[in-house]
Amino acid sequence: MRRALIPVTMLAMVLIALPAFAKSKVAIPQSLLQLQDALIALADDVKPAVVNISPLSQTQAEPKPRGSRPDHPGPGTPPGTGSGFIFNDSGYIMTNNHVVGDADEVEVRLSDKRVFTGKVIGRDGDTDVAVVKIDAKNKETFPAVAIGDSSKLKVGQWVIAVGNPFGLDRTVTVGVVSGLGRENVNLSRYEDYIQTDASINPGNSGGPLFNLNGEVVGINTAILNFAQGIGFAIPSNMAKEVADQLVAHGNVVRGWLGIGIQQLTPELSDEFGVKETDGVLVNEVFSGDPADKAGLQPGDIITKVNGRDVATPATLAKLIAQNPPGGNVKIDVLRGGKPMHYTIQLSERPQKPTTVKATPPEEPQAKPEPVLGILIDELTPELADQYKLKATAGIVVSKVIKGSAADAAGLREGDMILEVERTKVKTAKEFFESVNHRPEENKLLLRISREERAFFIVLKPGEVQPSDSN
Repeated sequence: MRRALIPVTMLAMVLIALPAFAKSKVAIPQSLLQLQDALIALADDVKPAVVNISPLSQTQAEPKPRGSRPDHPGPGTPPGTGSGFIFNDSGYIMTNNHVVGDADEVEVRLSDKRVFTGKVIGRDGDTDVAVVKIDAKNKETFPAVAIGDSSKLKVGQWVIAVGNPFGLDRTVTVGVVSGLGRENVNLSRYEDYIQTDASINPGNSGGPLFNLNGEVVGINTAILNFAQGIGFAIPSNMAKEVADQLVAHGNVVRGWLGIGIQQLTPELSDEFGVKETDGVLVNEVFSGDPADKAGLQPGDIITKVNGRDVATPATLAKLIAQNPPGGNVKIDVLRGGKPMHYTIQLSERPQKPTTVKATPPEEPQAKPEPVLGILIDELTPELADQYKLKATAGIVVSKVIKGSAADAAGLREGDMILEVERTKVKTAKEFFESVNHRPEENKLLLRISREERAFFIVLKPGEVQPSDSN
C-alpha cells in the first residue's frame, strides 16, 4: 500500500497559522493545502485495512477501576463491538483480547461492506492482544498495513487513530504521543502503554494508532475514566511479538523466574537500607523454580535485568516475560547492601500461580501482642477452613485490634506471618521470641502471606494507639 510522509513542521504550521487565517482574508499558503491533501491521502491509504469486529458469542469482562476500555457499552455501541486491523494480506487481523472476549468466531466487516466470519486463532489476556483470521474466496489477498517500530516513538510525535467509535465506521482522529511507558492502568498484567490525546471512544478498542508514515505503532486499548484526551495504546513491538506467537502456536509462552515482587515504599526502603528507586523487592521465592535454584532469597532487591534498570514490579515482569523458557537472564541484586550477580535459566511460566507451603505445626496456642495489636494462632484445620487457607501449618493472625499498629499497616485476620525481621518463624514461640528481642518502640519488618501471595510490611508501634479492645 502507498505510504504518505507528512513533515512534523508542517503540522506545527497548521496549529499556529490557521487561527490567523480564520480571522483574515489572506489566502492560505499552498503548503497548508498540501498538508491537508497529505492527511486525506494517508487516511484513504490506511482505512481499507481497518475492520469492525463483533463477537458472535462472547463473555465481556468488567473494566478495572482506573482505566476504562473504549468498547465498554455506550450509546449506539453493542457490548464487545470494537475495531481491528489487517496486518497480513492473507487475512490476519490484530485486535484486543477484550474485544473478542471468549468467542471462537467473530463477525468482521471491511470498509468495502464485505462481511466475513473470522476465527479467533489465539488470544493473550496478559497483554490484551488477540488475532483473528478471515479467509476470502479464490485465495484473494486483503489490504494490509505495515507494523512500525514503537521503540522509536517520541513524546510530542504526531499520531493518527482509526476505528469505529459508536458504530461510526473508520473514524479518523489526530493527536500526539502524550507519554510513553505508562503502567498501573490496571487493565492487563504487562503494561507499557503509549498515552495519546488522539480521540479514542467506545468502539475504538483494537483499532490501530498510526505514525505519519502510515505504520501501526500501537493498538488503541483504553481511556482514563473522568478525563478527556487521555487514551492508551499497546506498543506495536509488544503486540507484534505476541501476535507472531499466536499465529504460529495459538498461545504465548513466556519465561518464568519464580518469584513474588513488590514496590519499595519509604518504610521498606528504610528497613532494607536502600533508596526507593534502587530496584524491586523480592517477597517470595517459589520452591524448585529457577530463582530458588540459583539462590535468590526473599528480601533481595533486584536492580537490573540484562543490564536494564528495574524501577517497578511491572518493568521487572515485562523484562522477564520478554525472554523465552530455557533462555538465560542476568539478574543484579542487593542483599544486605552488597551487590550480587546471577545468571539464571528461565523455565516456562505456569498457567496457575505457585504457592508457598508452610511447615508442620507444633502445639496450637493463641497469645495477644498488645503493642502490635494482633492475636495469633498456630494454624489448625479448623482455622485453615475458616480463613480459606490452603496451607496446613504456620502462624495465622486471628484478630487485629482496631486503631493498632497492625491495623494501620493493613494486617488482616487470616494473614499468615512468615518472617519477623528477616527471620523465619514457624511457631508462636518463635514469633514471640523474635518480637520480644526488640525495643517496643522500634519498627518491625514482617513478611506476610495473603491469598497465597507473600509481601513485606512495616509495623510502627509507637505511632498508633489502639482505640478499643473489641
